[in-house]
Amino acid sequence: MRYLVELDIQENGVDDQSGCWLSCFPENLTSLEILNFAHLTTEVNFHALERLVARCRSLKVLMVNRHINMEQLQKLLVLAPQLTKLGTGSFLQELNSSQCEALESAFNRCRNLLTLSGLLEPNSFDLRVIYPACKNLSFLNLCEAALRSDDLAKLLPHCPNLQRLWVLDSVEDKGLEAVGSYCPLLEELRVFPTSPFDPEIAHEVTESGFVAVSYGCPRLRYVLYFCRQMTNAAVVTVVENCPGFTHFRLCIMNPGQPDYLTDGPLDEAFGAVVKTCTNLRRLAISGLLTDLTFKYIGEYAKNLETLSVAFAGRSDLGMQYVLEGCPKLRRLEIRDCPFGNAALLSGLNKYESMRSLWMSACNVTVNACRFLAKKMPRLNVEVIKDEEDDESRADKVYVYRSVAGPRKDAPPSVLTL
Repeated sequence: MRYLVELDIQENGVDDQSGCWLSCFPENLTSLEILNFAHLTTEVNFHALERLVARCRSLKVLMVNRHINMEQLQKLLVLAPQLTKLGTGSFLQELNSSQCEALESAFNRCRNLLTLSGLLEPNSFDLRVIYPACKNLSFLNLCEAALRSDDLAKLLPHCPNLQRLWVLDSVEDKGLEAVGSYCPLLEELRVFPTSPFDPEIAHEVTESGFVAVSYGCPRLRYVLYFCRQMTNAAVVTVVENCPGFTHFRLCIMNPGQPDYLTDGPLDEAFGAVVKTCTNLRRLAISGLLTDLTFKYIGEYAKNLETLSVAFAGRSDLGMQYVLEGCPKLRRLEIRDCPFGNAALLSGLNKYESMRSLWMSACNVTVNACRFLAKKMPRLNVEVIKDEEDDESRADKVYVYRSVAGPRKDAPPSVLTL
């Protein structure tokens, strides 16, 4: 423990009963460079945290949880101005003018800060305190801060070197227009839904914001975009403006949603993506799509490694086009599509060169999976069953390579073939 360099409690199930675990570090521990407990849901002993940060002069990454308030954050920043990555706690606390000045001064000393996240429940006045630290930011993660468009428009001019930006759709199209105006170096944009299961939500982004970003951010390489409507013409414009995409993930949250202007399928949108973006490695498609989309993918996406599909296609031909036409495909993820046994078995010559295939809620049978397992004994073929499933149907199928063979820890619901 004395020479611990990194403690990253991320995506782990931790049940902390007392909040005093920070007090357990020995007083002679000074080597810590990374401390991340942003996902812990319990309070921590702030005095123990303060002492730990004070003695670890090489600390570069500090990610705290929502129980660290703004006044406490200011004390931590004074002790660790050398931070390059900071995840703040809650910005809900009301500060008086002297406290705001102190926090702004602390941020001003963080001249090496490259990544900033957190900012939970901010208001526009609170955001001013972070402006001095934004000059050198390359990554701004606001996916836990439901900013309005005006707040984002005020913040972005202070971030001239931004390359990665994650936001919620609460910024709306006006906020994305600000991204296009102030972020010419942007390479990655992720727009997450504030309320993905509420179709009546007032906040949302559309094709207009997507197009605005593409005009101002020609270096864009990676996009994850959740929205409720899209058009073929908008996607064509986006990829014409940003032909260097390597990751293009468009998630239209209404299954089977057509081009809302023409009421037709979005085949030409994704056709434009694979024709224009020749270095595309990851693609996620959604909306009303016919087999033509998959034909385009098989014909043009020669560098594609990962494809994610949901609620798309008309027949087995769609999946066959992909398996026969994408030479570098490594992962194929399919759910709620009409692909059946013929589609599954069309990949017999492909699966050993892939890492995995996932199919759920498709038209595949257990017998077809057995046939696949028999023909390809070096593959692991698993059928995951629910109690209410039809015995003959394979509702969830997972096919993957492993030098270790079938896994030994599969639960009873997993049928290993």
